[in-house]
Amino acid sequence: MTATISHVLIDQLLTPLLIVIGAALVSRLARYVIKHTVRRFGSRDMQRRMTVVRHHAPAAFLKSGEALTLRSAQRVEAIAAAAAGAASFAIWIVAMVLILHSFGASIGPILAGAGLLGVALGFGAQSLVRDLVSGFFILVEDQFGVGDWVTMGKPDGVQASGEVEEVTLRATRLRAVDGTVWHVPNGQMTPVGNMSQHWSRALVDVRVSYATDVEQARRAIKEAADEVWHADNAILEEPEVWGVVNMDYTGILIRLVAKTEPLQQWRMGRELRERIKARFDAEGIEIPAVPVAVPETASAGPADG
Repeated sequence: MTATISHVLIDQLLTPLLIVIGAALVSRLARYVIKHTVRRFGSRDMQRRMTVVRHHAPAAFLKSGEALTLRSAQRVEAIAAAAAGAASFAIWIVAMVLILHSFGASIGPILAGAGLLGVALGFGAQSLVRDLVSGFFILVEDQFGVGDWVTMGKPDGVQASGEVEEVTLRATRLRAVDGTVWHVPNGQMTPVGNMSQHWSRALVDVRVSYATDVEQARRAIKEAADEVWHADNAILEEPEVWGVVNMDYTGILIRLVAKTEPLQQWRMGRELRERIKARFDAEGIEIPAVPVAVPETASAGPADG
């Protein structure tokens, strides 16, 4: 009788308890090792990226190092959490199978049933799996991160544009310039345009009348742009006047471009236009009064960008 009771206690109570305790310890250890390893490799990758940035980029670009650090830290934490969660899930599945086996259940049918259940869940959650896989590659490839300004296309034709506030394996959260918050599943982004990775470009189109001396207008635009360049380190390189890009009934269109720090292209564009307007007024260069329609999809960027 005593032997029977001892056998029941060991088989029915002690063994499952030991399995649970062991699974908890192994799960915690695995999560720690995975997170520590991912963070370690992420730190090395971050140091390598910053070394490349310091070697190749102008001195003004180094100000964006803080944003780059935030991007990498967020990306590493997301990958570490996902990998640790997957490992923990696998460990507890194994523990459940061992517990059932300790009660006398056959492992073969359990594994077969689990396989069929996994297939059924896979078919029923294809969109979720697609989102998770897409999110994983977004984080690993560093396609975009927190603080970036992106435009995302969706299969229904709707576009979401704004600053990235959060990136998870399943979805990305954007804050539009008007304050709207967009929640976009990662599997529905087709395609994604990143307007703030590494550097940006302020593109300023200046329209002048046909009576204007084009060479004089080019020189005035260049001088105004150089003033901004020397006064503000947000412009990384000497601005370039690309010249006449269009001629129509509204006048002659001259394009100016300036390479800027990430997310500074809109602020620099506004500053450049103000300086060019003042220079045109001083030199008597005429800007056509014909109204030109602005496409509804045009974005002025964030107010402080």
